[in-house]
Amino acid sequence: MNTLQPLSKPELRGIATGVLFMAFFGFAWVSTGIGGLGGYGSPWLFIFSLAIGIVLVSGGCLLMITSRDLPNQVTNVEGRDGKNLRMWFNIIFAAEGIAIAIAIIVCNKTEQTEHIPLIIAMIVGLHFLPLAYLFEVKIYYFTGVFLCLVPVITWIFVPVNVAWMDYQVNLYMAVVGFGSALILWGTSLAIWLMGRRLVRDSQAI
Repeated sequence: MNTLQPLSKPELRGIATGVLFMAFFGFAWVSTGIGGLGGYGSPWLFIFSLAIGIVLVSGGCLLMITSRDLPNQVTNVEGRDGKNLRMWFNIIFAAEGIAIAIAIIVCNKTEQTEHIPLIIAMIVGLHFLPLAYLFEVKIYYFTGVFLCLVPVITWIFVPVNVAWMDYQVNLYMAVVGFGSALILWGTSLAIWLMGRRLVRDSQAI
């Protein structure tokens, strides 16, 4: 007996939005990493990173286009309707933004600006944990944990700055930037592939 449920337009659009969000913020983090290198690897690192971002964005857009042919109905998740999900998402997103703003202000006031990328990565990682529960996307738990581990490991084992050939490299920015980008891009790719699989399964019903 086939127990698969047909995929709905809102569900696939939610997946596509996740792909696009991860792709965009992954590129934002890789830009931080490139900035930390002090010019080393330019412009090729930027071009390579932009290409990865374009591929992932294209995947998200394709899922969004595919959603046009799907039915509009959507089932509630454990009694929570789409309105409640959006409300809690906005609360979590706002809390993340406020926490980041406070962290930047405190670091600037205490002249600890080198810790800003580490603290921001930690806040971003923590915000994925309630999102994982809210949307019931297990991979977000891994995303959140890994995003928290990167700044902690960087703070413990990595020096703030090093001289590399003729470049002054800010390793806090570089390691956290590239590490966070890889985690977010990996999540984006995983969600994209999940979306494609769900489309194929839905078409097979």
